[in-house]
Amino acid sequence: MNKSIRSRALMGAALALAASTVLTACGEGDSSSADAKADGTTSATPAAAVRNPLVATFDGGLYILDGESLKLAKAIELPGFNRVNPAGDEDHVIVSTDSGFRVLNATGQTLTDIEYKGVKPGHVVRHAGKTVLFTDGTGEVNVFDPADLGRGKKPEGRTYTSAEAHHGVAIELANGELLSTLGTEEKRTGALVLDENNKEIARNENCPGVHGEAAAKTEAVAVGCEDGILIYKDGKFTKIDAPDDYGRIGNQAGSDTSPILLGDYKTDPEAELERPTRVSLIDTEKMKLRLVDLGTSYSFRSLARGPHGEALVLGTDGAIHVIDQNTGKIEKKIPAVGEWQEPLDWQQARPTLFVRDHTAYVSDPGKKALHAIDLDTGKKITSVTLPDGINELSGVVAGH
Repeated sequence: MNKSIRSRALMGAALALAASTVLTACGEGDSSSADAKADGTTSATPAAAVRNPLVATFDGGLYILDGESLKLAKAIELPGFNRVNPAGDEDHVIVSTDSGFRVLNATGQTLTDIEYKGVKPGHVVRHAGKTVLFTDGTGEVNVFDPADLGRGKKPEGRTYTSAEAHHGVAIELANGELLSTLGTEEKRTGALVLDENNKEIARNENCPGVHGEAAAKTEAVAVGCEDGILIYKDGKFTKIDAPDDYGRIGNQAGSDTSPILLGDYKTDPEAELERPTRVSLIDTEKMKLRLVDLGTSYSFRSLARGPHGEALVLGTDGAIHVIDQNTGKIEKKIPAVGEWQEPLDWQQARPTLFVRDHTAYVSDPGKKALHAIDLDTGKKITSVTLPDGINELSGVVAGH
């Protein structure tokens, strides 16, 4: 089927389901209509109020779902490969589009006019009350207070431009220091730290292939390397070497309740796609790295942290593996979806884990399903079938 025709077909199905949600929730017969926007996108009129909204991407658009019932409230058509991340407040989600970062009012179910233009919008980081955007195509870093998004205008904030554009990431600490990666389009080498006036105060270029970030309880900030992990803490960098010559930690997940970070771990630099079975636990107090073998592979969308700091990994065996971050012991396995295999293309859909408070949300794109699971009991709270399988999954994170 022609892609544009398929997109319109999917959109029609999504809008039909959104309309049926109105009937169920409100007991009224008003159906959804579509509004044309100046930028060419279209969306359905808000179907019903949503609580703690979730936002998911599908081929050609975005779904906005109620975070409690998982009912589809609205579908927004948005062509291209889109990515979603929490904005850092109780209403908004950042959408990475072909033209840059756009701000979605998930509660209001509409794309706002707030946009950070730039090719290859990359990582979105939230820490210490600030949200930081890194645009790979320009090397530009934008920092703002997500509470200002509610004003409906682009927030005033800090900007910094990297010496050279690269696939990078940045994070602002509570004291105003800004850590940002170093590199070029061909080679990434490490990170630097700027004071609140954007003056460089620290640098370390002993982190080949630097990628990803996470912050621990003690505000130790980590970026991954191809041979371990680089930690910035108390004004200085410390490198923790991997036990292998090539031990890549490219994706990490931190917790405000734990000094230990969760990371992936890959050892084959020649693999077209390595499907690792081990994850890394990085102790930012003892500056030590521990490897845990799950007995199953996982993907870069599999890592998360639980409400008590526990490390969570969605395995290709279909279970959420709950790991004690202090001992590395796998405490339990929570059934979530069926067995699956990570696709070769990183943009292709695969089961994805998004955690908020005590609830794990897990997508099953093959079955066009989404599940909400109670992490304390391990039981499914509710599930929903959507018009199309979803790819990325996120939601609001504050005030829920």
